[in-house]
Amino acid sequence: MQKLTLKKIAKELDVSISTVSKALRDSHEISKDTRDKIKAFAKLYNYKPNNIALSLKNRKTKTLGVIIPEIVHHFFTTVISGIEKVANERGYNVIIGLSNESFTKEVINMEMLANGSIDGFILSVSKETQLLKDYHHLTETIDQGMPIVMFDRAIKEIGCDKVIVDDVEGARKAVNKLVSLGCKNIGIITTKDYVSVGKLRTTGYLTALTESNLPLNENFILKLNDELNEEAHMDLLEQEIQLLLKNNPEIDGIFAVNEIYALSAMKEALKLGKSIPKDIKVIGFTDGVLSKYATPGLTSVSQHGKQIGEKAADLLIDRLENDHVEPPFQTVVIETELIERASTSEI
Repeated sequence: MQKLTLKKIAKELDVSISTVSKALRDSHEISKDTRDKIKAFAKLYNYKPNNIALSLKNRKTKTLGVIIPEIVHHFFTTVISGIEKVANERGYNVIIGLSNESFTKEVINMEMLANGSIDGFILSVSKETQLLKDYHHLTETIDQGMPIVMFDRAIKEIGCDKVIVDDVEGARKAVNKLVSLGCKNIGIITTKDYVSVGKLRTTGYLTALTESNLPLNENFILKLNDELNEEAHMDLLEQEIQLLLKNNPEIDGIFAVNEIYALSAMKEALKLGKSIPKDIKVIGFTDGVLSKYATPGLTSVSQHGKQIGEKAADLLIDRLENDHVEPPFQTVVIETELIERASTSEI
């Protein structure tokens, strides 16, 4: 038999994961016959819980673990505020772990928090996890009976509740706005394809061009290595964007998949003597504080981060309070909204 998990024991004995979990910790909610049968089966196959499973569940902590990729990003801070609001209203605490876009840190954070500190996870996976496509820490957590809710960067292959925005539709709406304002040569500043949201937003851009019968010019697509988003690499990021605009002076509209890319595009366009929005119109994704106070103000796709956090917390707490970790799972899609500012105003 393969490595035994609570999920496999439950399947073999035709009971729920929570029944197995309770039986192994000798809960009197489960009949003695069922407890004895489950314990005997676990002993026969030498079942040993992993670090994550050790917390299942000697006690309810009434605490949610939240793992986010970065703390400086306005979107993630708004999600946390939504999680905190619902958790506090429902009598739960929140512990936040930071992966800093590192797969290893994500795994360590999960193991550390799951070891008796929390009852379940809300997380957005790191970019390195997406690049490596290694999800063992997620599947093991779920298989051992601890619920997970993923938000924003959700992994299709992982069976759990998810709260996402329609990245494709949000991007499509943004590019269609540029088209409606008369832009004919629309560029995109995006990430390498392994970053799921960047890939989806690029799909929305391509869809809008097709729908508007605008030709696709590969020279207008700038895919940046994501480390260029870090402060130490901002000069390189700006050089890449400047080259895009210098080499393609006909570009009259830019859609950028995040706020930093959009603001950098505006900065470089102004350096090249272009007027915004007269010569070039710019739209970014994620409506952060910087978008509002930029000069000119940046038109942005709002993801409604607080609403995402509130929904994710409700989904997780509902699972915990119903002691239910099996399918069916929900994928909740939060609608985006285009917040129009001066970077696209009609002349």
